Amino acid sequence: MPLESTVPDTAFAPDSDKPLLDRELIFGLILLTPILILAMGPMLGLSFDTRLDARINPVLQLLFTSLLIITSGRSIFIRGMKSLISGHLNMFTLITIGVTAAYIFSVTATLLPGFFPEEFHDPRTSLVHSFFDACAMIIVLVLIGETLENQARIKTGSELRSLLSLTPTTARLISEHEEKDVPLSDIHPGDHLRVRPGETIPVDGTVLEGTSLVDESFITGEPSPIIKNKNDEVVAGTQNGRGSFILIAEKTGSETLLARIIALVRSAQRSRAPVQKMADTVASVFIPIVLSIALATFIGWLLLGSHPSLPYAIISSVSVLVIACPCAIGLATPMSIIVGIGRAAREGILFKNAESLETLGQSKRLMIDKTGTLTAGQPTVTDVVLFGNQTEQEILSFAAAIELKSEHPIATAICQASHKHNLAPLQEADTFIATPGNGVEGTVAGKFVGIGNEAFLKQQQVPSKELANFQQAAKPFRASGKTIAGVVINHRMAGLLAITDPVKPGAHLAIHQLKRLGITVTMLTGDHADSANVIALSVGIDHYKASLTPQEKHLFITESHAHGEQPIMVGDGVNDAPALAAATVGIAMGTGSDVAIETADVTLIRGDIQLLPYAIQLSRTTLLNIRQNLFLAFVYNSLGIPLAAGILVPVLGSDWQITPIFAAAAMSLSSVFVITNALRLRTVRIRTDSNQLSL
Repeated sequence: MPLESTVPDTAFAPDSDKPLLDRELIFGLILLTPILILAMGPMLGLSFDTRLDARINPVLQLLFTSLLIITSGRSIFIRGMKSLISGHLNMFTLITIGVTAAYIFSVTATLLPGFFPEEFHDPRTSLVHSFFDACAMIIVLVLIGETLENQARIKTGSELRSLLSLTPTTARLISEHEEKDVPLSDIHPGDHLRVRPGETIPVDGTVLEGTSLVDESFITGEPSPIIKNKNDEVVAGTQNGRGSFILIAEKTGSETLLARIIALVRSAQRSRAPVQKMADTVASVFIPIVLSIALATFIGWLLLGSHPSLPYAIISSVSVLVIACPCAIGLATPMSIIVGIGRAAREGILFKNAESLETLGQSKRLMIDKTGTLTAGQPTVTDVVLFGNQTEQEILSFAAAIELKSEHPIATAICQASHKHNLAPLQEADTFIATPGNGVEGTVAGKFVGIGNEAFLKQQQVPSKELANFQQAAKPFRASGKTIAGVVINHRMAGLLAITDPVKPGAHLAIHQLKRLGITVTMLTGDHADSANVIALSVGIDHYKASLTPQEKHLFITESHAHGEQPIMVGDGVNDAPALAAATVGIAMGTGSDVAIETADVTLIRGDIQLLPYAIQLSRTTLLNIRQNLFLAFVYNSLGIPLAAGILVPVLGSDWQITPIFAAAAMSLSSVFVITNALRLRTVRIRTDSNQLSL
């Protein structure tokens, strides 16, 4: 296989050897034509006795075949010799040995016919039969098979090429004195770039000036363009509309979201699934066994076959070597993996490696976070309850000053509430400490401020009476499914913030589909049990664990492992990262934190919960496709090798003798079957409403 760059760029070459392969095949077909005419002419009613001396015929075949081996067969023989020298035997080992044996026999028969006993000679021409046509045909058929594989790889890379095509090659750089188009590689963070109407946005950045509509469908899945104003973020690869704006570059090159997506897809397509280990183990012992069978076939025909036995021994042993080439076994898994991961990327699902693609569909247990996963992750502050002397504006100002340094969705909601009241934070917090899953604390204007859940408040030495008042005030809000955050100032209960985060529109359907797929779903959340119960009921989840810290989520996952399960964890926040890492397969929402995305094995780019059952069923479909390919490959070899060895000839006659030419055609055909089956994954319907696969 050709080497492939691990650095995402706009150049996509699924096979850098394609020009050489095309030339080899063209030369092979040109040279094969006269060889077949010379070898098969008499069978086609063409007589060369008068126009071409019979003794010259095999010499011409020798010359054409030698030239074909030197030109078209050179790469095959080089790879075969390297495999023999290194000890890593493969399909080229068998091809090289088989063709070499037939070629040496044919050269000897042509140049030294007297070396063979009289019964080997044709009574009409006194010549010994040669196998030059078989040697040439095997090489050409192998090249045809490689060409078909190359075309298949081009098709499997179509999704990746569609991503690469989103990347522009230049950007409009604004400097102090001029504007000019420069190569994308010359753009650095902090540069000011102009994006003109209809152009593709070159880097990730923030709008500095101007307004426009931007098509972000490849990330969000939404067909309607999104308006972008000053201070809004834009992403590389998205399409600008009719407006023009200036952006400041923040992430360039391999750091952009698009580049990271491309890198993940490429990396995953190069990785190896666990099921591949089985195929590799079989292949490692398969070739020595085939060589032994070929040797036994040769000896058996030589000792027990009818006279002349040597030609039969050579035909049968070479046929065994050729028909047993494990190219179909080698293609069975990687072809399906490449197509499956490519299709997933097209739908907005990124698999970090092939192992996660295989394992995802095998699990029957799924744990899922609440905030930002089942809910929209766009919470808003709906109510403020006061306990002390501070006003509502003061509570929100103190809270926003602390939460400015947090990336939690609740922090965003508090800052937005402060902004809606036209309140500016008192000042940036002097100190800041975050306890994932519980709350945040720090000092603002010389005062200690803490914001968090009930467990967090208990750690802040809040008087028990004030804590009881907080709990009583929180009950009606929790009963309606709202999340509660308490605000503490100088260790006294200052206020309560009730925050609502609507359930994602497709959450109930996604949970229903997961159940139909036979998966048990458990919600894990750090929120209070009352709020968790409301959300669980609304989306149809029967089991949930509430008031969990990140460590407790992690412990829940490890306990699931201890019971022999393969748990899936779905989350989006920093507090989910330990559980995502501990799960057999961690799935992160693309709209969540970078830590969660980096930790997870699978990322749903758009954060669409409905992609979850789709991803699981795609995994199952891909795994089934791999098993089908392996079955086809193993059955082919199990039937083909005995037939090539001539096991049916003594019973049914010489018509059941498989020639090396037929063996080469059958070997290539087996690869075509596997490739075609793998390519079906690009269009096969993925059903998420039942356990049945639509294949």
